[in-house]
Amino acid sequence: MFAKPEVTGFFDPRTWSVQYVVADPATKECAIIDPVYDYDEKSGQIGTEHADEILRFVANKGYHVQWILDTHPHADHFSAAHYLKNRTGAPTAIGEKVTEVQKLWKGFYNWPDFPADGSQWDRLFADGETFMVGTIPAKVMFSPGHTLASITYVIGDAAFVHDTLFMPDSGTARADFPGGNAKVLWNSIQAILALPDETRIFTGHDYQPGGREPKWESTVAGQKATNIHLAGYRTEAEFVAVRDARDATLPMPKLILHALQVNMNGGRLPEPESNGRRYIKLPLDVLTGAHWD
Repeated sequence: MFAKPEVTGFFDPRTWSVQYVVADPATKECAIIDPVYDYDEKSGQIGTEHADEILRFVANKGYHVQWILDTHPHADHFSAAHYLKNRTGAPTAIGEKVTEVQKLWKGFYNWPDFPADGSQWDRLFADGETFMVGTIPAKVMFSPGHTLASITYVIGDAAFVHDTLFMPDSGTARADFPGGNAKVLWNSIQAILALPDETRIFTGHDYQPGGREPKWESTVAGQKATNIHLAGYRTEAEFVAVRDARDATLPMPKLILHALQVNMNGGRLPEPESNGRRYIKLPLDVLTGAHWD
C-alpha cells in the first residue's frame, strides 16, 4: 500500500499551469512543485502573486517546506523556485539532465561563460534516485521526450508528470522543442503507465478543452483507457505519426525565448544592468521552421 500525500493544485489561467503543494499529513513536511513567477510579456512587469499564494497556503496549513522541485526547465512561464528558496530556505532540485538543456540553450543565447553544470540548483536528481517528503518515499523517473531534462516525481501514490501526459481529453505533450522527440516521449509515457493503475496522475497544464473547468488529476488506469492520444493510437509508430503531425501545426509558446534564459538559471532573473534595470534577451531566427500564428 502506497502512502497517500495531501496534494493541492494551484491553477494559473494566464499560462494554464498547475503548481502543487504535496504534503505528508503525519509530519506537515511538504514539497512545492513547479511554482510560477508572474511575468507579463506585454509590459515587462514581474510579480510574485502566485508564489505568495502558495506561501500563504503553506503557512495557513502549518506546513514546513522541505523541497522546491521543478520537473524541467519550462518554456511557458518563469519558475519561482529561486524566489521561494529565498523565502523558505528550502533546497531546490531538478533532474540532472538539465545540464543538457543548459548546454544547448547557452549557445542560442550566446552565453559562452554561462555555467552549464546545474549548479543553480541545490540538488540534481538522477533517474531512479529516491528522497523523502516527511515520511513519504519519493522516487524520480527520467521522462524525456518533451524536453531533454523532463522528470516525473512519484511521491507515495501520486505521480507528477508535468508536460508528458495531460488530462485524458487533452492527450499528450508536444515533442518539437529543441531536444524533444516523439519516440522518446512514447517510451517515457509507457514507463509512467507501467505504474500501478491506482496511481494518481497530476499534470502540469490544463488547456480546458471545450471551455470546461480546469482539471489536473487522473489515474494511470484512466489514462490508459481514455487518453485521446493513447487509447486510439496503440503502437509507437501510430503515436509518433500523430504527435509529429500535430506538432507541425503548433506555434512556439509565446514565452519560450523569454522563459528559458530564466529557467535554465534556476529561476533567477537577469542581473540588473548599470541603470538598475533587468533585461530579457531575445535571439532572432533561432527557432526557424516553427509554425507561425
